[in-house]
Amino acid sequence: MPDIFIEFISEEVDFTLKDVDKVKSWIDQVIVDHQFRLENITYIFCSDEYLYNINQTYLNHDTLTDIITFDNSDEEETLESDIFISIDRVKENASQLNISFTDELHRVIIHGVLHLMGYDDKEESSKAIMRQKEDKYLSLRDFS
Repeated sequence: MPDIFIEFISEEVDFTLKDVDKVKSWIDQVIVDHQFRLENITYIFCSDEYLYNINQTYLNHDTLTDIITFDNSDEEETLESDIFISIDRVKENASQLNISFTDELHRVIIHGVLHLMGYDDKEESSKAIMRQKEDKYLSLRDFS
C-alpha cells in the first residue's frame, strides 16, 4: 500500500503554507469524520494565470477561479486528488469579503476536500449545504 499523505507545493507563486502539520491534522479530521480513507492529496498553490490555463485546458472554462479539484481516486470512499488553488484569487476574495487571507485559504482548502467527498455547489441549495459544512469545519480548526 502506498504512503498516505497530504502535501503542499507551489507553482509560479512564492507561497509557503503556515502551520502545515496543524492543517494536515485538520484536513485528516474532516476526512475521518466523513468515514473516508486518505490515499493522497496534493495541494498546488499557484497564480491566477496558472489556474486559468488549467481551467481552459482541462475544463474548457474561460474564467478565473480560486480552486480546481481533480479526483484521482479509483475506489469509492478513498481520497486521491490534486487540488489547485490560486493564491491570487484567495487574496482578492479575502479582501472583498473583508476576512483574513488565512481564513479564506482554509475555506478553499476544505472546500476541495468536501468536493471529493461528494458535496457540490452547482445549485443554490447545494451551495448552502457546502457553505454550512465549510463553516462547521473552519470552527473546528485548532491552531493554538
